[in-house]
Amino acid sequence: MAKVDRRIVRTQEAIKKAFLELMSEKNFDSMTIQDISDRANINRATVYLHYLDKFDLLDKIIEEHINNMVNLCESEAEMDWIKSTVHCMEYLERNYLFFSTMLASEGAPYFRSRFVQHNIEEFKKDVDITEGKNFGQSEDVVVEFVANAYVGVVEWWLNNGMPYPPEEMAEKVGDLLERIL
Repeated sequence: MAKVDRRIVRTQEAIKKAFLELMSEKNFDSMTIQDISDRANINRATVYLHYLDKFDLLDKIIEEHINNMVNLCESEAEMDWIKSTVHCMEYLERNYLFFSTMLASEGAPYFRSRFVQHNIEEFKKDVDITEGKNFGQSEDVVVEFVANAYVGVVEWWLNNGMPYPPEEMAEKVGDLLERIL
């Protein structure tokens, strides 16, 4: 695997951080590459070396976090709900600026739908409609319900300044997930 130049990584991180800070302050449509480069304290041309435009930057940030969550879920496949949910909540906490901005921003409704879709795919692995509490239910209805409820609770948690620590939130959410799934 090729070694990535640390200067490139630092520059991309500065761009992403500046972008997210601006997203939390102003509307995506009114944001410019110049705004991003000014906030990141780099030349505008440097942003264009890494991203085509602000839409490409938004897409890449979203895909990076979705991929991280997919990898996280794969690594937790054998854990119980509570333990795996703790890891998810800790990831959300570590990336608070991204998730709180994306879920609260008018400029990124695409993220919410990607986040819900990611959760649908993950919960589908755990839904059993052949027996137990979900016997006879529609798998589509169950996973849509659970995924949207999960995203809604995450939104509430982030928008309210994470009133519970990740471990406590994970216990609460994990308990609810066990009741449903």
